[in-house]
Amino acid sequence: MQNPTVEKLRNNIQTVFFGNSKAVDLLLIGLIARGHVLVEDVPGVGKTVLARALARSIDCKFSRIQLTPDLLPSDVLGVSIFNSTDQKFEFKPGPIFANIVLADEINRTTPRTQSALLEAMAEEQISIENQTFQLDRPFMVIATQNPFEFEGTYYLPENQLDRFLLRIAVGYPERAAEHRILTTQPGRRALPDLQPVMHAREIVVLQDEVPRTKLDPTIVDYILDLADATRHDDALHLGVSPRGALALTAASQASAVLAGRDYVTPDDVKQLFIPVCAHRVVSKTYLHNGDANATTRVLQTILDRTAAPK
Repeated sequence: MQNPTVEKLRNNIQTVFFGNSKAVDLLLIGLIARGHVLVEDVPGVGKTVLARALARSIDCKFSRIQLTPDLLPSDVLGVSIFNSTDQKFEFKPGPIFANIVLADEINRTTPRTQSALLEAMAEEQISIENQTFQLDRPFMVIATQNPFEFEGTYYLPENQLDRFLLRIAVGYPERAAEHRILTTQPGRRALPDLQPVMHAREIVVLQDEVPRTKLDPTIVDYILDLADATRHDDALHLGVSPRGALALTAASQASAVLAGRDYVTPDDVKQLFIPVCAHRVVSKTYLHNGDANATTRVLQTILDRTAAPK
């Protein structure tokens, strides 16, 4: 049984996004858990369409930042401009002041500008020129990036990656879905006319349900077992931190809310372990030869050998 409130949001997104339905669910889990999502995949598979479809389906403020090598932190956060009439500086908010922020191609900008997002993503606030500005809820950053092997990309530092609750891949669509994309071109024709089906206040209500979702002690022990296994696996150079374990807990609770339950099951944890943790750990194989899939394989092995609660 699905949460009927979220179901209408999912259905609305899927009127224009014909790709992987799992990617839609993971994006919604990130939203409900008050987290941020990194969508990583090759160009042209619908990353931006997916993010814009979510934003248009909610009656809230949306902004898009096209990240480029010459972008400055002030272009993201805002800048103070001198008002000659009042003889004082006025702060002009940047595009980060929105409910849903699409940071398109985040790894094409410099680490300095990437870091401008850190405080907003971690604390839902901005500090600039000795002033602190609270961001309105819901606040979510959806960042897209091309694989790091592509030309003109920068590595995201570990502390930036750790701020993302989930890293997901869209993947290539199935043949039938791609046939619909070619014949209807929803990104061009339907997306501009997509209407909101939820208000921002309804999202906040769902977000407030997440901490109240029941966690059986055996589920907590299961999450701890998985996190501990990453820290003692010889194939990993860096294991899951306590923040990563907290992220897995919050995402699992949000998954339960998405499914219309008030309790977490082991399956919630299993389906989210790799999307939540893969970007938080570093495999030794990746360090030595750059095998980007090595981390996922190691985490899948850990998941398979760690006993789940009955």
